[in-house]
This record gives sequence, structure tokens and C-alpha cells, in this order.
Amino acid sequence: MGHESFRPGITHFRCLGVGVGPANLSLASLLHSRPDVPNLFLDRKETFSWHDGQQIPGTTLQVSQFKDLVSLADPANPFSFLSYLHAKGRVYHFLNARFDDVPRLEFRNYLAWASRRNENIVFGEGVREVGFDDGLGAFTVRTDRRELTAENVVVGVGSRPWVPPQGEGQLGPTQFHVADYLNAARDVGGKRVVVIGGGQSGAEAFLDLISRSGWDLPRRVSWISRRPNYLPIDDSPFTNDYYMPSHAEYFYGLPRERRQSMNSRNILTSDGISESTLRDIYQTIYVHRFVEGNEDLVALHPGREVFDVSTGPFGGWEVCARHTGEPESVERFEADIVVWATGYRPAAMDFLAPLTARLEHEGEELRVDEDYAVRWDGPADRRIFVQNGVRGQRGLADPNLSLNAWRSRRIADRLCGVRGDEQLASFIEWSSKAPQDERWSA
Repeated sequence: MGHESFRPGITHFRCLGVGVGPANLSLASLLHSRPDVPNLFLDRKETFSWHDGQQIPGTTLQVSQFKDLVSLADPANPFSFLSYLHAKGRVYHFLNARFDDVPRLEFRNYLAWASRRNENIVFGEGVREVGFDDGLGAFTVRTDRRELTAENVVVGVGSRPWVPPQGEGQLGPTQFHVADYLNAARDVGGKRVVVIGGGQSGAEAFLDLISRSGWDLPRRVSWISRRPNYLPIDDSPFTNDYYMPSHAEYFYGLPRERRQSMNSRNILTSDGISESTLRDIYQTIYVHRFVEGNEDLVALHPGREVFDVSTGPFGGWEVCARHTGEPESVERFEADIVVWATGYRPAAMDFLAPLTARLEHEGEELRVDEDYAVRWDGPADRRIFVQNGVRGQRGLADPNLSLNAWRSRRIADRLCGVRGDEQLASFIEWSSKAPQDERWSA
């Protein structure tokens, strides 16, 4: 449940957060013990949620449980995942369970627990407009309920489900984004289902569909992906150095073209499929085809680009795709249900409209400095920070949980006028450096 109000009479804050997803929830947790930084975080949702429509039983996190809200920035913080387990009385049970990866629903419940414990978080109150009063020297924030002022604003509105133009005008009960999967995919028994998208979300939806039994099992499940195969996430040690603070700093200093190229080349470090999920899918297909004789259930079509979805000639939908290696070919898939597992894009920040002309941009992103503060023409000590919205400037780790606590720490330090200790840099020398000592030995 959200907090109904926040200390009646207080209308000015050192830090006001817009949105309460994992990013701003991390910052709120780090600031909770700082009474010298009055803060308030608002979210228009009535209660906390985090991919609630995708909490398919059996799904797990793709990152370590240490990459929680606070541990990698403040290990002793009472809002850590370990503190959550302790508060629930199940630390030993969790250890004994020996999960290879944390159940995603457990992590979601941990996030909700942290939001409930923090009296500086208010749900059910949306931010309508953020402006700046030069006379007051403060940001003006108009919400559904009141007028507030703040010295700093932190935007953490997260991302929204994205569907390409081929499907966005047709969404409904039988054609939907995977974000709505749990509610929308209940009645699939005996039906033809097409899943579009070859990342982790598409894999999880596909596995769930082919794992059903009896009358709940679809008649046919087709899985279409633009990628040349169903590719695993690269979770190897040196690849994970991309998700360290030192690489985030290196990436920030690169020219824009190199940043774009690096994100494109390394997409599978964040958007590949877990090996355990791929194994489960393969084994399930094996059992269907060779053990149970259900040869017509599964159709796998990687390397395809969906270019049209329209009403089928005999009802339902007709999905049209081209093979990326055979562009002259067209394949048609009949479907009763279409599931778009096509990812997310940064959510709109329409509430910043009064400030648009004063904020710098880089492409579609707001241009930020090294501490995630937007560059603008206002006073240097009044800032708008952006969380989880600058992947083009900060790399693939920006929307990932890996640097969530570190990024919040950077923002908190900037608010407090300090600089906390950093962890040691990567083993890898990301940039060239002039020799520290030119007295080379013979």
C-alpha cells in the first residue's frame, strides 16, 4: 500500500523524485538515513509494481542478488535484499534453497517491501508538471493533489512496453505486449499462438506456452525472431566488466558514434536469453516431439522480420514475415493470439514540457553530465537528474540493475556535495594511457 500523505505542511524538498521504480527506489533508500536531505518520491500508481504482468512462475533474475537497491553502494544499508530476508525471518531458508538465480517474483516482493518501509515514498500521486521559478530559485512541481517546490528533481519514470507500427494499432485481447502476458494469455488452450521477439521475455513466454498440459496446451506455438538464432546472454567474467562503474565512466567519455556502435555490438550482454531457459525450452521440445509424439506443436523461425500483421482470411490474425537471408521470400503464419515480446522504450517525460527549451538534448535523450544531471541553462546548484533514461550516453548498463545502486550513490553524493569512495577499477585498461614513468629500462 502507498503512503497517503507526507508530513502535512511540508511543501519544499531538497530532492523530489518522479516515479518509484527500482532506480528511484534505490535513491530513496540511500537518502532515507539522511535527514539533512529532505526528500519525497511520488508515483501515480496506487501501489508498487515491477513487471507484474510478466511474473511467470519459474522466471528468475539475470543478475546477482547483490545487485539490489543499495548493497553495492552501501552494504550496511537496512534496505538491502539481505535485510529483507532477515526481516521476513527466512535468511536460512533462502540459503538452504541454494537458488542458482533469485526468483524474479521474490525480488519484486523485496522491492515492494522497501517501498512500504520508506515514509518518503507516496503512491497514488502523479506529477503533472515541473517548471522553474527563477525568482524563488526552485523547481515548481504540480501534482494531482498539491503544489510543491524542490531544489533538485530526479526523474525515474522507467520504460514503457514497445510494439512496432505493425501491431501498435491492433492491441487487444488477442494481440498484446508480453508486459500483459499473465492476464492476457490465460485462455490459449487449443489455439494457434505466435510469439514475436527473441530476447528473454519472448523465451519465457514461449516456454510457458509449450509447458502447459491438457486442455490448456495451445494447438501450435510459433516463435519468430529477427536474430539469426535463439542466442544466449553473455554472462562471462570479462563481459561483465561492461557493467562496472569504471566502464560506465569510460563509455561516457567516448564519441557518440563509438557509443552507439558499442551498444549495438554488445547487446547480448544484457538482452540475450539465460542458458537455463534455453535448456528448458530445448528439453520441453524434445519431450513433445520424440516422447509424446506431439510433432506439430512447436515452430521455430529465427532470422525473420515481421512486416505485417492483419486480420486473417479465416479469422484470427495473419502474421507476415521475411527471412533476413532471403529477402524475396514471404512466410505467413495463422494465429489466434499474437504476443509481442519486442522490448521497452524510455517512458515519456511530458511533465518536463515547461522546461523543454531550457534542457539540452542528445538525440532523443536529455544530455547529462558525469553525475546524471541534465545540462541546462538554469542555476548550477539546481538540477534535474535522469535515471534509467540515457543508455546512449551511459551504455547498456543504464537500464540494467547492475549499476542501479552506484548511479543512485553518484546522485546522492552530488546532492550532498561529497564524493564517496569508489570501488577498484576493472582489470581491463579500457582507454590508452600515457606511460606513468618514461624511464624505460634497457
